[in-house]
Amino acid sequence: MNAAKPAARAGRADFLLIASMVEAGSRVLDVGCDDGGLLALLAEEKNVDGRGIELGQDGVNESVSRGLSVIQGDANTDLYDYPDGAFDYVILSRTLPAIHRPRDVLTEMLRISRHAIVSIPNAGYWRHRLYLLLRGKMPVTDSDEATWWNADNIHPCTIRDFILLCTENGFTIERRVQLGSGGRAIRFSKNATFANFFGEQAVFQLTKKS
Repeated sequence: MNAAKPAARAGRADFLLIASMVEAGSRVLDVGCDDGGLLALLAEEKNVDGRGIELGQDGVNESVSRGLSVIQGDANTDLYDYPDGAFDYVILSRTLPAIHRPRDVLTEMLRISRHAIVSIPNAGYWRHRLYLLLRGKMPVTDSDEATWWNADNIHPCTIRDFILLCTENGFTIERRVQLGSGGRAIRFSKNATFANFFGEQAVFQLTKKS
């Protein structure tokens, strides 16, 4: 399914980075998988046993048409139905701000898997700060058509916010990478000041504290 590669390179730089974190042959659940682009990439590049859940019926239909195992479901409620340790990785790519209870969903992700991989749009990115400063309007990151009152992002957060969430709730960050506007990946340390300002998005690999 070669169509997944251009999509990842052009609009979803986090896809290739996420794929690099996943071990070949793993059991993977992609939460909020949209049209299945990431699952298709993982199936081709890493030969994963991939599953997906997606709220929108159009996304489910597109995923199934690719030959992917995707069902319609809601991350806010349906992760509770999976048994402990059902997967090696559960992935949440650019969906966390749309989750009603982010902490609870992350807890469930780490209950049903060994690792959680989360990519987030960074509300602290310098362009967003400048937009708010100069225009006095909330920047919107999820689509060009959305405005502050109809955007999916109900819990926008910065890279620093996400790190604090993990620290306070016992989620161990195994790997953290910022992605700039050009898609360049840069690993960053616990002092995330630079990443919080210059990272347009970030990808985190998490596990539970032993």
